Amino acid sequence: MTGPVVLTGGGTGGHVFPLRAIADALLASGVERDRLVIVGSARGQERALLGDLGVELVLLPGRGLRRDVSPRAVVTNVAAVGGLLVAAVRGVWLVIRRRPAVVVSVGGYAAFAAAAGAVASARPLVLVDLDATEGLVHRALHPFAVGITSAFPSAERRVVLTGAPVRAELIGVERSDAAREAARDALGIARAGTVVAVVTGSLGAASVNDAVGDLAERWRDRDGVLLYHVTGRRDHATVETRRVASGIEPTRWRVVEFEHQMAAVYAACDLAVTRAGATTVAELCATGTPSVVVPLPGAPGDHQGANARELERVGAAEVLQDAAVSAVTLDATLSALLDDPGRLATMSAAARGLGRPDAADQIAEVVLARAR
Repeated sequence: MTGPVVLTGGGTGGHVFPLRAIADALLASGVERDRLVIVGSARGQERALLGDLGVELVLLPGRGLRRDVSPRAVVTNVAAVGGLLVAAVRGVWLVIRRRPAVVVSVGGYAAFAAAAGAVASARPLVLVDLDATEGLVHRALHPFAVGITSAFPSAERRVVLTGAPVRAELIGVERSDAAREAARDALGIARAGTVVAVVTGSLGAASVNDAVGDLAERWRDRDGVLLYHVTGRRDHATVETRRVASGIEPTRWRVVEFEHQMAAVYAACDLAVTRAGATTVAELCATGTPSVVVPLPGAPGDHQGANARELERVGAAEVLQDAAVSAVTLDATLSALLDDPGRLATMSAAARGLGRPDAADQIAEVVLARAR
């Protein structure tokens, strides 16, 4: 390779964590740290989650477009388009100037600038599809890619099935009794009893957070069950204020803004309630965590719905639509599963059957094979 490897994408944890996993795999494959460049979003979590990696980090302006026609959305989108245009110019110029050996996109609005630069300057472009359906950026770039990897089976011959990469610490997570006790110790929660983890992304999901708050009050007298509720940044203060006002103790309803010890969360819980983003689905499968998934409504191409259906198809998850999520439906669904340990074990095994712990390494192989 005569040029650097450029990894691009981001804006949310669902894109940033795969970026990091691929970067780690490339470094382990022999790519020198000073030959790796990550291009992401200044608005996202790239600086917080990738800043310690020791590679060049280029953060561009811009944000995703809102998919409605309200006056506020129109104003937001005008500003977003302006930021994306500035990012595109900078991204194209970066690729032209640096002449990378290969550009690797994991998708999202933050990927567009550098990926477009690869097309404009005829540099090799590899697309890493994380969802069951391609996002808008990758659909546009698909004809120009020299390599495409996928988290799910594809009928297209040139697509390489690799699975979706997950953080290294999640590979090999055990769900044995001993591992569960150790994980609960690490999280500072009781070893005994049932733990339901609620994790809906780095930003959170208002509809799920509200419903879980209602469920916590419905379950306030239910002994032996802890709701370990990772709210995301946007709703944390509101949810924690609600918990305090309700008088429910943290031993029954633990409210956390963002959990860095996700390996411990997956090992500690009996069941998880999550969205159905690609990274979340990959993590559920890698750790063998049975789940109730609530796809984000209106996600581009209904990719979260497609991801959820893949889990449901093999029996790894129950699916609840966002519009149907309430304390009543969560109570009914969770209670039925928690009362059936055999079903939970079957779901766990089905999830692990979809997991691909070597996904990042396989993607790194594709990337290096396509590098110029």
